[in-house]
Amino acid sequence: MKKASVLMIIGPLFLLGLFAFPLWNIMLGAPQYPDPLGMNIHITGIHGVSEFDLQNIDGLNHYIGMKTIPKPGEMWEFDIFPTVIIGMVILGVLIGILGYLDKVSYKWFLGWFLLMSILGVLGMYDFNAWLTDYGSNLDPHAIIKVTNADGTPMTYKPPLLGFQKMLNFDVTSLPSTGAWMMFIGMMSTLLAFYIGWRSNKSSLKKERVESQKGEFLETQG
Repeated sequence: MKKASVLMIIGPLFLLGLFAFPLWNIMLGAPQYPDPLGMNIHITGIHGVSEFDLQNIDGLNHYIGMKTIPKPGEMWEFDIFPTVIIGMVILGVLIGILGYLDKVSYKWFLGWFLLMSILGVLGMYDFNAWLTDYGSNLDPHAIIKVTNADGTPMTYKPPLLGFQKMLNFDVTSLPSTGAWMMFIGMMSTLLAFYIGWRSNKSSLKKERVESQKGEFLETQG
């Protein structure tokens, strides 16, 4: 249980990488841009991969009626997400310490993992909803209006995950360093639960053997 608890303490600390590295990355490549334009989505805001990327992306989006890329103060998520991450790190480390002191069982490790998984799914849902609004809620007075074959307005929603062709742009959306650090941290807590379960199972087996041995000696006596 000690080894599992130490791993449980270490795992949530990986989430602190989200304050130093981007969670997600979206790249836009086109013939007129030898160096692709990129956005790094952090839990505190959106930054360009290069200095003028956001400015250039906003300039392109203006012609087709897309809104400008939001600043940190314009999205409540950039205020809430850092607090949630700090809260989950503190909670995870506290559970690990209490486990080390034999105050809580290994089942709490799984509870933290499940809670973090639920928050992660909700975060992805919210991110996808923002991408949908960003790419489909267009200004009707835009300079350029592109329609689908059936005449309906074309949407410019970037993919949540993977590759998509949008007009003459190749758009790629993938997890970045922060997301992988969060994944490692979460898998560490799941591994901590498994080690704790194995340790508890071994202890119960040993107790049964000792109990049966004691009963046998009593009958022989």
